[in-house]
Amino acid sequence: MSAPPDAASPDAVPSSATPPAATPLGGQVPPTSAERTSAPRTPESDTTGTSTAEHHTTATSTAGSRATEPGTAGPQAAEPGAAGPRAAAPRAAGTSTGAPRDAGRQSAAQGDPEQALASYRWRLDPATLREIVEEPDEFRTIRRRLTEKLGAAVDNKSRARLLSLRAVASRILGELDDALADGRLALTYAEATGELRRTAVAQARLAHVLRWRGEFVEADRLFAEANSTELPERLRAVLHEHAGRSCYDQGRLMEACHHFERALDLRGTQDPELQARIRLSLDAVAERVAETGFGPYPRSREEVLERDRPPAPARDGDLWGFSDPDGDMVIAAEYAEAQPFRDGLAWVRRPETERWSLVDRTGATVLEPSYPVVRSFSDGLAWVSDGGDAGWVAIDATGEVVVPHGFADVRPFQRGVAVVRRDGWGAVDRNGRIVVPTRHHGFATVLADGRYVDGFTEEGLAVVEVAGRRGVVNRAGKVLVAPTYPALVVHPVAFLVGDGTGRWGALDRRGEPLIEPVHRDRDEVVAEIERLLVDTSPVL
Repeated sequence: MSAPPDAASPDAVPSSATPPAATPLGGQVPPTSAERTSAPRTPESDTTGTSTAEHHTTATSTAGSRATEPGTAGPQAAEPGAAGPRAAAPRAAGTSTGAPRDAGRQSAAQGDPEQALASYRWRLDPATLREIVEEPDEFRTIRRRLTEKLGAAVDNKSRARLLSLRAVASRILGELDDALADGRLALTYAEATGELRRTAVAQARLAHVLRWRGEFVEADRLFAEANSTELPERLRAVLHEHAGRSCYDQGRLMEACHHFERALDLRGTQDPELQARIRLSLDAVAERVAETGFGPYPRSREEVLERDRPPAPARDGDLWGFSDPDGDMVIAAEYAEAQPFRDGLAWVRRPETERWSLVDRTGATVLEPSYPVVRSFSDGLAWVSDGGDAGWVAIDATGEVVVPHGFADVRPFQRGVAVVRRDGWGAVDRNGRIVVPTRHHGFATVLADGRYVDGFTEEGLAVVEVAGRRGVVNRAGKVLVAPTYPALVVHPVAFLVGDGTGRWGALDRRGEPLIEPVHRDRDEVVAEIERLLVDTSPVL
């Protein structure tokens, strides 16, 4: 038995139940430039919640055909501002009727712009791989309604969602300056929520605007940053699809194929509509390859993110120095030991001492020999120890001790928090404040895909253990799930829990029951969650 559809979505909580998040940018959200010249409007009484609506897309891959593009405010797995998992009524994939378009027009007219976007049947131009809209007035109505809803939005979540959707509408209308302004502001609000999925969707919507503007360097970087391995596979597949289209626009056709293939690897067997869109995209690639070739060799993720490769430890005889990516020695080999660069700094130990020094990427000494035991910098801080029973303290790049407690064991700082052990495991922030009490017997997180996270996930969640029972805390120290479950795994939109007898169920992200523990393995629970979610992708 499953919980009500809205159970898995934090946005489904009424605004009276939880105080709105602090708004980083005060005042009213501005209308678009086109709306500033329109007639005055009567404010609507819409709430700022998202309406989820089932929609279906079709695609063909024959020459001259057009494919439809997924477009929905989406389930929580795809758009964190949605109302949560709910069952979708079955309908044959690939069918095409006038109902979705009529539903979209009616929704826009009646003031539900998010549902109008959710039900819109997008079509792709087979040559440009861009969406085609035959009736732009519908999108002007949708955009106006989104502006009206923004007038009532007071929290970061709602503003991020509505602004980024308004950016989508402006992009489709070709008003790219307005789309860019909304996209950047939406990302600011999304980042203020600290929610991984919400930020990823805002990044992707902004990246799509930048792609249409021809600003590919930033677009590609945002698509890469958004595509975290902790996101649901359905969202990651769509992100790869859109990144592939950006590469297609640039003539990076081999790299585009890699993205399209990755999208299919993640979701292709479960999503015939995705398969059809990718077929159409690959047909477009094939035609262009015949004319121009495959283009530049594919870039690595690090190259797309514009991350410089620092010098790497390299041995010359009995001593260590550092070489550049071409293998040339750029920091002389004069150290008995050398650690890799992190945060632009590296620990090195000279032969005449047992204590480590700190050097920058030019080889200049930043900190004289100070500690016999050191760990690499992360998030601007490094754990060091005088050895023995002294314990670990954290220092900054100047050598100043900023976390002086002396812990028995530590993990690197990530996003301002580090996992530490004293009597038990807990967490400390950059100022030395204990944010998670050091009373837990274990602090290890397992993800639904089987990966292990040593500490907090990117979303700021960690599984803690007390006397063999597991729960969940966030990096602010809030207990989301009390440690009462024999087994607990972090899923992108839920928590999978085992009762110790081989039965599995699920909790939503508030720790409330979502699926009763009646399934024999985790895969069955994941499949049930998939059935509860509307099987669509977010509007990007």
